[in-house]
Amino acid sequence: MLTTAQSPVRVPLGTKPLGIFGSLRAGQRNVLELIPEIATHAPILSGSTGKRWHMVMDPAALRHILRDRVDDYPKSTVTKLILGPAIGESLFVAEGEHWKWQRRAAAPVFTHRNVASLAPVMSLAATRSAERIAAQVGRGADVFAEMVTATFEVISDVTFSDGEGFDRETVHRAIETYIGQTAKVGLLDILGAPPWVPRLHRMFGSAGIGDMKKVADLAIDRRRADGAKPVPDLLDLLLRAQDPATQRQMNTAELRDNLLTFIVAGHETTALTLAWALYLCAFDPATQTMARAEAQAALGTRAATADDLPALPLIRQIVDEALRLYPPAAFLARTAQVPDSLLGREVRRGDTIVLPIYALHRHHALWDKPDSFDPSRFAASNKIDRFAYLPFGDGPRICIGASFALQEAVIILATLLARFRFTRIAGKDPKPVMILTLRPEGGVWLQVDEA
Repeated sequence: MLTTAQSPVRVPLGTKPLGIFGSLRAGQRNVLELIPEIATHAPILSGSTGKRWHMVMDPAALRHILRDRVDDYPKSTVTKLILGPAIGESLFVAEGEHWKWQRRAAAPVFTHRNVASLAPVMSLAATRSAERIAAQVGRGADVFAEMVTATFEVISDVTFSDGEGFDRETVHRAIETYIGQTAKVGLLDILGAPPWVPRLHRMFGSAGIGDMKKVADLAIDRRRADGAKPVPDLLDLLLRAQDPATQRQMNTAELRDNLLTFIVAGHETTALTLAWALYLCAFDPATQTMARAEAQAALGTRAATADDLPALPLIRQIVDEALRLYPPAAFLARTAQVPDSLLGREVRRGDTIVLPIYALHRHHALWDKPDSFDPSRFAASNKIDRFAYLPFGDGPRICIGASFALQEAVIILATLLARFRFTRIAGKDPKPVMILTLRPEGGVWLQVDEA
């Protein structure tokens, strides 16, 4: 972990080749340590660590992979091996026509109108979070743990209407256990072994997933029997979602896998964004003071709502900058399906294409002072290459819940900054470590005081 008076914490990227076993150790310790420091300067790197790979940091090449030739670069085998047992063939991992019809069916669920209609749930969660934090005023608090609680409340409430028929604790425990036991890279992954070769640590790490799926299946069956809620929630919207091209609707298994995808991704990534944003505000008290003034002017003492978002530009910029410095999905991978060329490099069928979003967001050719915290770089007057900033990916497979996550993050962050002051605790800076997502190892401990 590196930190200076000018820059918030960052991952120490490698300066020498790792080899197969060095890569294995780094991948199990912190996936981002697989990225060499030169990746923050070079447009592309290529090599072989048991399997040929290309690490791409050039925006034009990333556009080629993610938008122009998306079908030729599906999710990597390792990604599917990690997530498949938990979320099946849902939107996140499905490919080809099976992905396309699900995306067409689900897209209307996440329209601006539907996302805005879910904002009251976010405002209520922000109020509850502020009440819990108020009980810790005058001492240190792990704001990451609190943000996990707040965002899980949001996703479970918008999915299953206040948790009726939904055992939050069972689902949350299963998610945490699954990530902890199965998401680490293994030797067979490094060597590029085919997917049918068993990865034992994943076989034994999936025990709680069956319980999680049963909870979701029961909730879906109960809703089908009882009918929709007066105010439709995410489950209602998905139950009536239909592919406009084929009129196909999701069966119970497809509904469950997509709901679990939204639950896992929908709370984890937003909790991380909020925790890192609060750390960055504590790191830069002057920016925090300006953000607090903006929030208090718009909100007074109430929680933020969707209608307040236009009056909170700095809060939104802080969220964007947190996503740049600490993108939850900081390391992506694709597998080339056809021969190709990237920036003059030969790509063979089966090559691994690494998209190191962490390095892209700190690339010296793309960002001024890339390791510094500077929310103003996201001011409306600044032009940023669309493929230089990819916290939600891009192209046809851009995260379907991006607008939901951003709305939730701004509502909660504004509500908290209007009421509290957050200060770093000496010796307690978070350590960014990526296993499946970029988490602050040990939490984000900050001193909390009244604003």
